[in-house]
Amino acid sequence: MSTTPHQHGFDEAALNEWLTAHVEGFDTLQELVKFGDGQSNPTYRVDAASGSYVLRAKPPGELLKSAHAVDREYRVMKALSDTPVAVPKMLVLVDEDDSPIGRMFFVMEHCDGRILWDPSLPESDKADRAGIYEAQNATLAALHDVDPAAVGLSDFGKPGDYFARQTTRWAQQYEASEVEYNATMHELIAWLTANLPEDDGQVSIVHGDYRIDNMIFRNDAPEVMAVLDWELSTLGHPLADLAYQCMQWRLPNQGAMRGLAGIDRTALGIPTEDEYVARYCERRGVTKPDSWPFYIAFCFFRLAAILQGVYKRALDGNASNPERGIKMAAAIPLLAGAAMQEVKKA
Repeated sequence: MSTTPHQHGFDEAALNEWLTAHVEGFDTLQELVKFGDGQSNPTYRVDAASGSYVLRAKPPGELLKSAHAVDREYRVMKALSDTPVAVPKMLVLVDEDDSPIGRMFFVMEHCDGRILWDPSLPESDKADRAGIYEAQNATLAALHDVDPAAVGLSDFGKPGDYFARQTTRWAQQYEASEVEYNATMHELIAWLTANLPEDDGQVSIVHGDYRIDNMIFRNDAPEVMAVLDWELSTLGHPLADLAYQCMQWRLPNQGAMRGLAGIDRTALGIPTEDEYVARYCERRGVTKPDSWPFYIAFCFFRLAAILQGVYKRALDGNASNPERGIKMAAAIPLLAGAAMQEVKKA
């Protein structure tokens, strides 16, 4: 993950005192460096005499309801710490009232590995690429096989009717942050609402933003060290995560988009979407649904709604990365159009 110096405005002396008192073994804050790539919750590498840590905070300013839930991120990663799902070790969570920076944040271990921004993996060889995709697939299946009740997450979301609730939620979030009327998005919302699949009873912990750049891989092997960015996690339908990751097979690999469309995946050692889905289903003993275009269209819609919120925060001046947030606005109509292509298939 790239880092950039950041005028964070924190009282470093107060933060150092708080971390020393609340993080076991912490000694002497030396530098606070903002990771410059994220669009939601500002994240910092905390360098200290005792080593490096990661601090993830809510952004400043007025926030949409239920957005930027760093406490949910902390809770789910802590709950998964003793499961086959690789997550960083959680160290401490603090709310706004007791926070030395005036915002809720948590501190976790710093994992020294690879973050891979381009799913075509230009920095890897064919064997490494195949291994990375296999590791992503295995990690996703392992997550969906975790019993929420067994890890204390039976109340982490409302079971059942996941797509109905999520469609309503993201439609409301989109409309709350819409800057200019987008007829395609409103047509898409209407179609999704009218074509919700029948609930089949599947419930699992879902990540909500499961993609390659939200993972850290070992430097020396195609192995997942940690899955990051759990802000959108909840109890939901596992196919939402699978379809969300499969969007990348349809996205172009240019500009702000990082996809696999138009790339000779076989030559690179990257599985086709059908192969990837089949491997996941084999691992979990499930079958690919007939209504697959709905799930893909839903994921395009939700991503467009998320980017609309990022764009609105950038215009309002409280985005984590305002310049990139404004650039992302161009992707919203493209995502809506891609979703409508899936609607035509359905």
